[in-house]
Amino acid sequence: MARILIIDDDRMVRDTLKVILTTAGHKVALAADGKDGLRCFAEFQPNLIITDILMPEKEGVETIQDLRRLAPNLPIIAISGGGRGGNMSFLKVAQQFGADRAFAKPFEPDEILGAVNELLTKAA
Repeated sequence: MARILIIDDDRMVRDTLKVILTTAGHKVALAADGKDGLRCFAEFQPNLIITDILMPEKEGVETIQDLRRLAPNLPIIAISGGGRGGNMSFLKVAQQFGADRAFAKPFEPDEILGAVNELLTKAA
């Protein structure tokens, strides 16, 4: 069982990921934006983070950069719907700034679980 922090401004995405991950046996904490995510990171000490890219307050790439400074080896998965224009280049940028994996929304539960398991195994 791992501790996983989900950072996403979309409540439905947060709740869906929480169900997927808790059903797989993980403990999950939720944050609505990068600012809240960094606060939760300090309190929850997660083994892995899943973060959205486009969010209010503090967007995902900036959050990833901050997390990389705080925990260089922490596995991070970036997710994005691409915003209004559906621009998926945000995911490539997220990987350039430290995300280990990146997925476009909507994603399949098995994709996320596979990446989570792979990254947690590598980090162990």
